[in-house]
Amino acid sequence: MTKFIFITGGVVSSLGKGIVSSSLASLLTLSNYKVRIRKLDPYLNIDPGTMNPSQHGEVFVTDDGAETDMDLGHYERFTGIISKKSDNITSGKIFSEVLKKERRGDYLGSTVQVIPHVTDEIKKFIKKDLNKEDFVICEIGGTVGDIESLPFLEALRQLRNELGRSKTFFIHLTLVPFLSSANEFKTKPTQHSVKELLGLGIQPDLLLCRTEKKFDQKAKQKISLFCNISMKSVILVENANTIYEVPLKLNNQGILEQIFNHFSLKSQGNVNLELWEDFLKKFYKLKKSVSVAIVGKYTNLSESYKSLNEALFHSGIFNNTKVEVRWIDSKKIERISDCENILRSFNGILVPGGFGKDGTIGKINAIKISKKLKIPFLGICFGMQLAILESISNLKGFEKASSTEFGKTSTPVISMIHEWTKNKKIITLDRKNLGGSMRLGSYTSILLKGSRASLIYNRKKINERHRHRYEVNYNYKNDIEKSGVILSGMSPDGNLVEIMERHDHPWFLGVQFHPELKSTPFKPHPIFNSFIKALLNNYNSYEKNQN
Repeated sequence: MTKFIFITGGVVSSLGKGIVSSSLASLLTLSNYKVRIRKLDPYLNIDPGTMNPSQHGEVFVTDDGAETDMDLGHYERFTGIISKKSDNITSGKIFSEVLKKERRGDYLGSTVQVIPHVTDEIKKFIKKDLNKEDFVICEIGGTVGDIESLPFLEALRQLRNELGRSKTFFIHLTLVPFLSSANEFKTKPTQHSVKELLGLGIQPDLLLCRTEKKFDQKAKQKISLFCNISMKSVILVENANTIYEVPLKLNNQGILEQIFNHFSLKSQGNVNLELWEDFLKKFYKLKKSVSVAIVGKYTNLSESYKSLNEALFHSGIFNNTKVEVRWIDSKKIERISDCENILRSFNGILVPGGFGKDGTIGKINAIKISKKLKIPFLGICFGMQLAILESISNLKGFEKASSTEFGKTSTPVISMIHEWTKNKKIITLDRKNLGGSMRLGSYTSILLKGSRASLIYNRKKINERHRHRYEVNYNYKNDIEKSGVILSGMSPDGNLVEIMERHDHPWFLGVQFHPELKSTPFKPHPIFNSFIKALLNNYNSYEKNQN
């Protein structure tokens, strides 16, 4: 029967519950168990699709078209387990479902309350859509004590009573700060966090204590005593040089032994950690380095493009190269001279996805400089669309080519599908319902034989994940190709542009989809592998010219 592991957090947010959940899932998977990972988010948004990336981080998209929390990206990267719509729930979805049922009369006139109606819906989500998994790991967003998370924690308390201790396991992640002025670790925040959890009826079975450095036995004994938990069940999680060290750190601390003992399971042999060990060996031996400028508008928070960062890192390891990323605020390079001065020293330029007209001048300038200086360029989603606009605008009559995302235009080279008309005139733009109005999830692309894209993938047909509202307007296909662009990837019906490239450039590629969403440390994405290789070639050429 399926066993449930619940992971909660206390003291402060951003302690790394997602990384812990992913690492534990990886260890269990490598121990030959079938695992599923889920995220329960307390916020009232239906999904993170309309949330500002600077506040919440990136939106991770699943194959089946769900806009989900960024932690699902960690789950996939660490385990290779493909996430689904049913692996992420929010308070918004829960309350929405409860209210739909109330309107339909499903509750037969009962007074609808948090207990039992909301908590029942949460429990239903946790247990639904399972297929003989040995373990289901549920990460609870936020921290203990947040008013939004109370229904979720109450649902977990009820589940323990219903399923029994032998089928449930609670892990609580806390912070144990070190005060240099006192020269000691402070356990009181952890004590208070556990006390809060106990007040809600939940006794943690395992404590994971985040620290800057290894603490002494005295601190561990104190935590054990005041939190009513055995010494063995207090596990230290020191800061790591990379998140990919965490599975090894948790394994060395005996986390699997604790879980197997709790569930009365026998270990299915030693966990095979060779994949992680080999990856980290390569990481620590990196000698070469290349630089890439990422030109965007969400540059104040690295987690706005978390999957992109990780994909570059994965392909750097694949190419035995350290990738040094510098985020460039596109608003600061709106003068072409400034743009050239800043970007000319980089080995590569990347323009990622984004929404809205704000910051587009700087992004288009970056594309121009890439073409002028022959710097390898990768445009993703909006970045590809801007590359096409920059190219076609050099043709006579297309100087004002634009996207309907920016407002009305007589030359809507980029527009929504329903806006396409035979005479290429724009209709009104619907801005009313932003949520759920995008092309989301995995779609098929057919690659042009002999193109760079087909050589990168070494196949004719690919499937990649999308997240966008606007498309390249098919009515302008011939004009786009006249501007020097090769449309090397198209939808199976030939109407939607998926990949563009230029053959008058050492390496210039734009994709409508988000390849970063499918990159993992053990299977880096071929587009990023090729991009980093091009950066290395550019670096070597630069070095040769300097000498």
